[in-house]
Amino acid sequence: DLLKMMTRAGAITVREAAKRVEKDIQIVQDDVDALLQAGILRNNNDDEIEFPFDAVHVDFMFKVA
Repeated sequence: DLLKMMTRAGAITVREAAKRVEKDIQIVQDDVDALLQAGILRNNNDDEIEFPFDAVHVDFMFKVA
């Protein structure tokens, strides 16, 4: 939901992203941190994030801790 919403949305704050996807800000922050680390989102100098792509293909592997 987060990446869909951010497609062509421009730079927004994590708080605004959480509002738009109607999720708790901490959950969205955790997702944003993971997506920033993976290089899927970008963080600008104004504490805003952006999804600078029209599309992205991502393969995930989940492991039980």
